[in-house]
Amino acid sequence: MPDRAERRRLLKFTAASLTLWVTKVGAGATAQGGRASGTSSILAVRVWPAPDYTRVTLEHDQPIKYSYLLVKDPERLVVDIEGVEFNSVLQSLPSKILDSDPYIKLIRAGRNKPGVVRLVVELKGEVKPQVFELNPVGEYGHRLVLDLYPAEPVDPLMALLDKPEPAPPAAERKGESKAEAKPGSAEQPVAKATEKPAGKPEIARLVTIVLDPGHGGEDPGAVGRGGSYEKNVTLSVAHRLKAKIDAVPNMRALLTRDGDYFIPLHQRVQKARRVQADLFVSVHADAFIKPTARGSSVFVLSENGASSSAARWLANKENAADLIGGVNIGVKDPYLARTLLDLSQTATLNDSMKLGRDVLGELGRINTLHKGQVEQAGFAVLKAPDIPSILIETAFISNPEEEKRLNDEGYQEQMAEAILKGLRRYFAKNPPLAKSKLARLD
Repeated sequence: MPDRAERRRLLKFTAASLTLWVTKVGAGATAQGGRASGTSSILAVRVWPAPDYTRVTLEHDQPIKYSYLLVKDPERLVVDIEGVEFNSVLQSLPSKILDSDPYIKLIRAGRNKPGVVRLVVELKGEVKPQVFELNPVGEYGHRLVLDLYPAEPVDPLMALLDKPEPAPPAAERKGESKAEAKPGSAEQPVAKATEKPAGKPEIARLVTIVLDPGHGGEDPGAVGRGGSYEKNVTLSVAHRLKAKIDAVPNMRALLTRDGDYFIPLHQRVQKARRVQADLFVSVHADAFIKPTARGSSVFVLSENGASSSAARWLANKENAADLIGGVNIGVKDPYLARTLLDLSQTATLNDSMKLGRDVLGELGRINTLHKGQVEQAGFAVLKAPDIPSILIETAFISNPEEEKRLNDEGYQEQMAEAILKGLRRYFAKNPPLAKSKLARLD
């Protein structure tokens, strides 16, 4: 028999071996448990139908694997997502599709096989899908994005054909003279600088103004303390401004977005260039880290840095819209590859500054100005090299008092009227030159 010392060594070895075995089993259980808990959970699903494209967003708590393919006859997009629980959020996806959606007929979602959820998107026609992931940013987690673009891109020129015939001013319909119109109302005559002899149009040729309501869709923009979204305020003001512009002889307006959906910054510029716009006006509602900041501002592009640290901060925030709204960086856009600040930019910047001063002067009649002069910063949305462009911060949505005004329909009307007066004042002093009848195709 082994002596006492030998038995002690055998016991130590057995104990060590048992401990090692338990540790391995425990590690295996932990690893198995890790795989189970590694299943991603879908936190939210959102659908953003728009004339340009429809976006479907699935927000999840960790990265996922996915694959997709297009199926013909009938047209369908099939997306398989691995390692995702089929939960109540995914079950709700079919109910989010509207009958009016221009591209999606319906969506089916269900378990395809263990550990795989399949989405089948039945389409109303041929599409060119872009499917990509977005990393967490802001309040969003990981996102899987399905962008369904039509096979034939929507032509922004067609939207300009929808301009209605302007109705006579309310004062004239009632038999009143224009002099009797109330101050500040839509019927009030424009400033003398823009008046022309009776019977002659104010502007010699048709001019096109592209209005750009900031943010939209996945990108809410700034959020006020009262819960107001910048994207809603900017769209409302832009709609009112478009109606006023369309009512002016020889003027027409085009919106970069006319609903709650996201348009990448470069596509907003592309739309303006596609219709050979005379002016580009981007509408925003400012926000700052201090709730006491207040007043309206007008910005133009800067070639040599921002005019103030606040302007630089704001430009950086606005340029981050693509990160929040979500852009497929795998798509190469030839416009972005060009040098935007070419030889024509200097003349364009001069005109932008003139336009900015005229609009800022009119805004000062209805609201406090944040600064008494036009500011400059590197806003990506102002980088059309051949179109005078301004960005208007209507007021600070981060200021509780101004947030209330921004949500007031009367104030929105005043804001739209002031911007229109600024545009007409600019054209009165800078008549638009003749240009080709053919719009640019780039």
